Amino acid sequence: MHPFNGPSSILSMAFSSGPVVGGVLLVLVLSSVVCWAIILYKFWVIRRAAQQSRDFLEIFWGSKRFDAILAESRDLTESPLAELFRAGYREWKKARAKRAEPRGQGVADDLTPELGWVESIQRTLRFVADAEITRLERMLVFLATVASAAPFVGLFGTVWGIMDSFRQIGLMGTASLAVVAPGISEALIATATGLAAAIPAVVAYNYFNNAIKVLATEMDAFSSEFLNIVSHHIADAAKGSR
Repeated sequence: MHPFNGPSSILSMAFSSGPVVGGVLLVLVLSSVVCWAIILYKFWVIRRAAQQSRDFLEIFWGSKRFDAILAESRDLTESPLAELFRAGYREWKKARAKRAEPRGQGVADDLTPELGWVESIQRTLRFVADAEITRLERMLVFLATVASAAPFVGLFGTVWGIMDSFRQIGLMGTASLAVVAPGISEALIATATGLAAAIPAVVAYNYFNNAIKVLATEMDAFSSEFLNIVSHHIADAAKGSR
């Protein structure tokens, strides 16, 4: 077998590389390990969020009472839609409690509260949706950083290793293949490691980013539906009290 063939020889070259190239390889390997941990964790989180959101929609459209929906969805803690509903329902209950309080007899007192309650619920839904998107996007910035920076870090290690190889050529006074090949092979390992770290990171980042966009669209649609239902309830209650 050729001395540079096989995984064992590649590992031996990696371990025998210089301090700079070795440091680059260590950084890239650690980054890759962290990336894979994040990928597995985020896949589990986003999958649970999507599954529980589907379960919540079945509960929401299958029930006619908000309190029943709240009771049935208590275990859906990973669903962004369930969290939106809980926050909106709490705000709506506050609006109903305020309606029971005595109000003035002016025209402004009769017309403006309903509009203010709808706007308050809308703000709450928007705030919770932003918080859920932030939660889902947490740690993705590391994947994006590794995806963009790892090839350049690996290229730095390769360039440094080639520079060191040329220095060795100058010291030995010969440029034969036996002298050049080992140093260049060790240097190219850094580029290969950088690509090995970057490719899974960029694929996973794009996948998760697309999945989060789908969940964000579902949250926008649910917020509109919930706000429409609550607006009708508030409008009907306002007509009944006048």
